Amino acid sequence: MVGFGLVYGAWCCLLEFSGNGDFIVGDLAIDGSNGVVSRVQIHPQGQAAAAAAPIAVFLGVTGISFAAFPLSEIFPLALAQALASGAAGAFLVDRIIRKQLGHLLVKASSTQPEPKENATHSKNIGLLSDFAGPKGTQLEIVYGVFGYMQILSACFMSFAHGGNDVSNAIGPLAAALSILHGGASGTDIVIPLDVLAWGGFGIVAGLMVWGYRVIATIGKKITELTPTRGFAAEFAAASVVLVASKLGLPISATHTLVGAVMGVGFARGLNSVRVETVREIVVSWAVTIPVGAIFAVLYTWIFTKLLSYIL
Repeated sequence: MVGFGLVYGAWCCLLEFSGNGDFIVGDLAIDGSNGVVSRVQIHPQGQAAAAAAPIAVFLGVTGISFAAFPLSEIFPLALAQALASGAAGAFLVDRIIRKQLGHLLVKASSTQPEPKENATHSKNIGLLSDFAGPKGTQLEIVYGVFGYMQILSACFMSFAHGGNDVSNAIGPLAAALSILHGGASGTDIVIPLDVLAWGGFGIVAGLMVWGYRVIATIGKKITELTPTRGFAAEFAAASVVLVASKLGLPISATHTLVGAVMGVGFARGLNSVRVETVREIVVSWAVTIPVGAIFAVLYTWIFTKLLSYIL
């Protein structure tokens, strides 16, 4: 649900506030003074996306670096390191976009804008299902920009996944090893590096063997995803998981990402989400908790019996 809320907010934040007091979504203009749809305008969404991407990367990388990878406990040094990382990331993304999409940006700049339509709409803007988006070259640029941005959001999601879900699996093992070695109890548990390495190996091996099944379900079977929608879903889910990891809360990155993908679908309209797939996912969530508990009780009983016979 938090993932859904963040995605819905991310889509609503695509509203641009222009200098004349109008909110603009795609080619829909709403008078900011009274909230009435006044006219339809065409704006260069492609160039706006290309210009905004480095800024978004700078803010995101700076925030993540400062929160998760501070090189120093001294605030000015940590802030300087975060700002330098953000600037480097923004420069790199800007160079890649200009190099790979430069011909499209030039083409879009030389194209004459389409005539404005003096039409009045009374659509409900609670969900973004009725908004017209970019077309033609502008659409290619937007998808190209967010294609590169989605690589970063996927890395962000993988980092958040490793910081929470893998920790969920390593936690009991680290606690058991600490008890076996007579280590500290409570929250003072030292996790060996080889245990962390085994956790990383496990997540990579699982992705290679059966990961394609979950990838197909999330990527294709819930709702139709594009680079922009995929970026919104991944960034929203990763933000939630990373905050939870920082607070020490064990949550499921997969559940959060599913909620985020559903949020992207609902933002386009309630009929854009496949109800059958969502129903199967929700049932699996409800079933796995008691089934996992039952299997844990069964395995504990079996191992207790075996150890009693051996010892």
